[in-house]
Amino acid sequence: MTKAEKTRIFIVEKTAPIFNMKGYAGTSLNDITAATGLTKGSIYGNFANKDEVALAAFDYNLKNVSSKIDAEMNKQRSIKDKLLVYIDIYQKFIDGSVSEGGCPVLNTAIDADDTHPELRGKVLKAVLDWKNKIAKLVEAGIAGKEIDADQDPEQIALTIIAMVEGGIMISKLTSKVEYWSLIMGSLKKYVESLG
Repeated sequence: MTKAEKTRIFIVEKTAPIFNMKGYAGTSLNDITAATGLTKGSIYGNFANKDEVALAAFDYNLKNVSSKIDAEMNKQRSIKDKLLVYIDIYQKFIDGSVSEGGCPVLNTAIDADDTHPELRGKVLKAVLDWKNKIAKLVEAGIAGKEIDADQDPEQIALTIIAMVEGGIMISKLTSKVEYWSLIMGSLKKYVESLG
């Protein structure tokens, strides 16, 4: 790995939590230089602009979360247990042990919806990939007779995503972790009712 590649990785690792906490608009070049200890010239010597840093930071945050989900899913045998991994992993967003600042998909979707089309596109792809991953799990559950054949995989996927992200948003907004627990209790019942 070249020195420039190492520097780019360093910048992304140091700024990814800031972008996740403050958002694209809220993260300044001063935040980036403070986090990295590098000069503006060093930042712009490695990235064309703040947009490039933000895009790389989102990719980094998403990969961090996805790798944790995949690792936990690989430990599970049943499809329902694999679906319930989302509850366990996203619970850690509430306590901050998975990703500083919370869920990068939720945070970035809200931050970039009208202000940054390329970042919005990355978040859209992440949500659609997530939906497709869940739908494939449900299809496997149907094929294995663990989930009822009359279930709609896409509807289930969208419901799980909406409940997880909505639960995070409500509990963060109200500062009431018990709301997360109530919503996740409903999600567990929903998953169990699938077959």
